[in-house]
Amino acid sequence: MAKAKKATRKFGKNNLKDTLERRKGVAKIKQRHRLQDKKKAKRAKEGEEEETPNEGQNGVSNGRKSQFQDMDVDEFFQGGFEIPEASKTNKRGTKNSKRKRADEEEEEDDVEDSDVGGGDVDDAADEVFNPDESDSESGEDDIDAHKRELEGLAEKDPEFYKYLQENDAELLRAEGGNALVNIGQLSESEADPTEEKNEEDELDDAVDMTSDGEAAPSDGEVVTSKMLDKWRTNLTQLNSLRALKQVIFAFRTAAHINDTDEKAYKYSISSADVYHELLLLTLKHVPEVLQHHLPVKETPSGKIRLNAESKKYRDLTSVLKSHATSLHHLLTTLSDAATLKLTLTSIIPLLPYFLSFKKYLRGLIKSVVAIWSDPASTEATRVTAFLVLRRLVVIGDAGLRETSLKSVYQGLVKGSRNTNMHTLPGVNLMKNSAAELWVLDANVGYTTGFTFIRQLAIHLRSCITNPTKDSYKSVYNWQFIHSLDFWSRVLSMSCSTSTSNSTKTKESPLTPLIYPVVQITLGTTRLIPTAQYFPLRFQLIRSLLRLGSSTGTYIPLAPLLLEVLSSPELRKAPKASTLKPLDFGSAIRAPKSYLRTRIYQDNLGEEITELLAEFFVQWTKSIAFVELALPVIVSLKRWLKDVSNSRGRSGGSGTNGGNKNGKINASITLLIQKLETNSKFIGERRAKIDFAPNDRVAVEGFLKDVEWDVTPLGAFVKGARKRKEEQMKMVERGRRIEEERNMKGRKGEEKEKGRNDEDVEMDDDDEEEEEE
Repeated sequence: MAKAKKATRKFGKNNLKDTLERRKGVAKIKQRHRLQDKKKAKRAKEGEEEETPNEGQNGVSNGRKSQFQDMDVDEFFQGGFEIPEASKTNKRGTKNSKRKRADEEEEEDDVEDSDVGGGDVDDAADEVFNPDESDSESGEDDIDAHKRELEGLAEKDPEFYKYLQENDAELLRAEGGNALVNIGQLSESEADPTEEKNEEDELDDAVDMTSDGEAAPSDGEVVTSKMLDKWRTNLTQLNSLRALKQVIFAFRTAAHINDTDEKAYKYSISSADVYHELLLLTLKHVPEVLQHHLPVKETPSGKIRLNAESKKYRDLTSVLKSHATSLHHLLTTLSDAATLKLTLTSIIPLLPYFLSFKKYLRGLIKSVVAIWSDPASTEATRVTAFLVLRRLVVIGDAGLRETSLKSVYQGLVKGSRNTNMHTLPGVNLMKNSAAELWVLDANVGYTTGFTFIRQLAIHLRSCITNPTKDSYKSVYNWQFIHSLDFWSRVLSMSCSTSTSNSTKTKESPLTPLIYPVVQITLGTTRLIPTAQYFPLRFQLIRSLLRLGSSTGTYIPLAPLLLEVLSSPELRKAPKASTLKPLDFGSAIRAPKSYLRTRIYQDNLGEEITELLAEFFVQWTKSIAFVELALPVIVSLKRWLKDVSNSRGRSGGSGTNGGNKNGKINASITLLIQKLETNSKFIGERRAKIDFAPNDRVAVEGFLKDVEWDVTPLGAFVKGARKRKEEQMKMVERGRRIEEERNMKGRKGEEKEKGRNDEDVEMDDDDEEEEEE
């Protein structure tokens, strides 16, 4: 005999028993259905015989004749020569039905005891996974019997039936099973002692639910303040699950109160005060009751422990799904900042209970991200939405973290489309908060970050390889610039040298992304090297400065700034203008009216001086500062000589030689002096060392005990930063004053419009009176 295969032995060891049991179960279901079909056929046949009654001996003989006509020869001889009995009259119908029922039960027992050798599992898969369908007939029989009892009650005791109609209409509807009836069983020990528990109360509390948690149509009981007080007492004092269920169902009505569809719910709300109290009651006390019955424990590492296999959790599953759906819908309809913040705050303790419902969590994440990225949201609301997302990333698994990070990035790109002086603080808040989410799990952050950075590289490459008239617009826009700046913030936070040195941890998984981000940013700066896009170049240089300073990576930024300095915009004399200074922080493109103007040239000179100083201050303590600064010092001196010569570099007799801008020339001269002074400072210290350049540890430890602001260049940059902070405060103060004026102007316009409307109505009334 051949030896069985390994897969066969493994199947026989692990799955054979379950497969046989499953096949037996399928066979039992099939047999039960066959018996039920036989039962129906016999009932129909008996009904036909009752419609044509036979009297006396003729009826008996005809019955016997019909019994023999239905038999073939083999069935007759197998019957043991017993003459079958004819159908009896109605008086003996009950006895015969009992005998038939007993015979059928014996047949079912025989089928259950019999060994099922095989069966087509696939043919009956629906019945195995949908046991409700196999038992639907018995359930319908029970409902029909209950209805008949209620109809008989109307005839026997009409007064009690009328009382039920007035006080317990749902009982008279005699609806089917209830998925949430277990909530009533769990709350039997927690119910109000002053309230009598009976079947009518339990049926009144039960609400028919679909598998998705949607309520079946009902009359809609009006929620009153008295009901809210009762629910509040049961929730706070008794932690009642029954009250929890009722509050969540009423909250679902409140969440859909503005819907235009005519969907009916168990409760209805007709008062604004009740609506407000219901929201406060639900958002405040539902998490407390859930924590009492299903406590959530959190480990120091951030992982949570929740017994999702307990009976209470299984019974509360439909309620939790319904509540998650209601919260998602409510977040999409709310506009009040205070209510939005309260709703988001209440979601944070509920997140551990929603982790099993991935479908509902995805919708909830999208709603929270929409609020977080909406420019119209207040700063407090955005921070609260960020806390919800952060909590979800901390306690969720890798799949949920990836979903959250992708949604956050999409929201960031969408919310940064329109950037100006007023929306820029909100965009910076989004970038900083999103970067913190990416740092929480660097492994998931690397996979998602690699995908999005690759998309940016593809956009840039297609713009370079397939140049068209408008191809640059896919790169030179706020969304692309904010994306590059966002990734520089992410890498600065996760790959910071100060963090790695203090914690002595391994290299961050995001470190390999530094090189592609730097290359994409450098390529973007040189895509269109015209004076109109110098503000965009300055935006990207600031991003690279942040990245280089945090990670200790040398990025050659001086050539980018020297290119701007050598452009015709700064080499030729400007024309006079009365325009306001251009804010490089909220602009990526200079209007054409600013080109070749004195105000634009001054702004460019200030920006170049500041960025060159910020670049060199990163290496102000470096042992190689002398060699690093020398080429730049030579280039700056040569530029000063060219722009100061009235005849220009060519030595011609033109009158337009030089930029004739003493302000810029003076700032560049001061920068050269600081660079030379710092080079001399480093040279003196370097002359005293006793180690060779190949000693990497000693080279990196050069001037380690000296603070950066003690050096000549560091002191210069520190003072420049203080002056800029003061300027930024003045600009921010002016922005807020302007916003307040705009708000007052809008309110005044609205009031004036309302007065005009009233005057028009009064004029119309006067005209009507005159006509009368």
